[in-house]
Amino acid sequence: MSTTPQDPEMPVAVGPLPRQETARGRLGLDFWKYFTGQFISTLGSSFTFFAVPLLIYRLTGSALSLGMSMAAEMLPYLFFGLVIGAWVDRVNRKRLMIVVNVLSGALVGSIPVVALIGHLSLVQIYVVIFAGSTLAIFFNAGQFAAVPSLVGKDNLVTANGRIQASYSAAQVAGPVLAGVMVSFVPLATVMFVDAASYVIAALSLAWVHGTFNASNEPRRTSVRQDVMEGLNYVVRHPVLRNISIMMALVNFVGSTVFAQLVLFGKLRLHATNTQIGWLFAVGGVGIIVQSLLAGPLRKRWSFSRVALSALALDGLMTLLLSFQTSVYVALPLLALAGGLGTLFNINTTSLRQSIVPNEMLGRVMSIAAVLAWSAVPIGSLLGGLLIQSTGHVEYVYAAIGLITFAIHVMFAFTALGRADRFVAAAPFEDAPLDDSRPAGLEPAAG
Repeated sequence: MSTTPQDPEMPVAVGPLPRQETARGRLGLDFWKYFTGQFISTLGSSFTFFAVPLLIYRLTGSALSLGMSMAAEMLPYLFFGLVIGAWVDRVNRKRLMIVVNVLSGALVGSIPVVALIGHLSLVQIYVVIFAGSTLAIFFNAGQFAAVPSLVGKDNLVTANGRIQASYSAAQVAGPVLAGVMVSFVPLATVMFVDAASYVIAALSLAWVHGTFNASNEPRRTSVRQDVMEGLNYVVRHPVLRNISIMMALVNFVGSTVFAQLVLFGKLRLHATNTQIGWLFAVGGVGIIVQSLLAGPLRKRWSFSRVALSALALDGLMTLLLSFQTSVYVALPLLALAGGLGTLFNINTTSLRQSIVPNEMLGRVMSIAAVLAWSAVPIGSLLGGLLIQSTGHVEYVYAAIGLITFAIHVMFAFTALGRADRFVAAAPFEDAPLDDSRPAGLEPAAG
């Protein structure tokens, strides 16, 4: 928990919109209310993303401790993701997201409060990361359904691209502003900005009309049945299954790049705290540009060409980054890598939203996240151990870049190589399922 509408604002109905009711490019007033609050929240969260790794590095100076912070963020998805995703489909999603924002603000605010009285510990930071990530599962499951409810299927790529671009603008400004703030206030104090931004985001959600649910009918099935239905849906669908497998592999190797960015900046680039803020912020510049290009690129080329090419180039940028010793050379490489990674994510998110029925979006999103992010705790810990044992963060970064590039080649020969056929065939019941081969063995279309 990145812009301006091309057309005049037009209110939209609540729930999934028929194609004829939402003109292409008209995202609607409720949509802009929604993302304004999330933009502010993302700006606040970027202060926390800047501060927490530096706090951990200041307390320990350890690559393993930084890796453990990433593991603490991802473990809730393994423990609770399946159940939470199914449960979110049974409640009023908008109300849930409002409550989660308020609780998240209180949780984040606890770190600077304790730091100011001199009792901040590594354990508390890990607890806040773990609890905050658990709340984020609730929020993200609801948010995944919010966008198609607000804009309709025809505008998904455009809406997701504009959301990501505006959010990334916040992610650019946040670390830079936080880097300036730490020259005048204690490091942990900047997290008060994030706490306040959650409250503003909750108010903006309350301003949006209606709910993010397709139906208010009570579900007649159990949570367990819903989980199994969603799990079966993802596993049996060739595109959703392969996206999850591919993301698990990408996250296994790639989680270390972000988790160890402070260490890489300090040891390899000899960066100051202010320059560390630049390293966190610059990825957002690339994200803004490439997020705005997501819609036009998808109109020109297929999902497979755009998404898989972005993944390949992302790997190459990480490889080039590993050889750098100058902050100023590393900055444009991080900008390109950040933009390419987000271009890939926008396309995979929009693809899922196009395929999955609204009433299943919450649980499918959480199930896909569990499958895709299950490797992050192991990957981030292994990356930290490799860096700590070898003493060469640049070698680990280089290996990550090469493996990421290889992953795109492998998955070009799966259903992802012909994913647009499945969008055209939605809904799922009419999609061409392929259960005759294990995941990852489907040949690409010519």
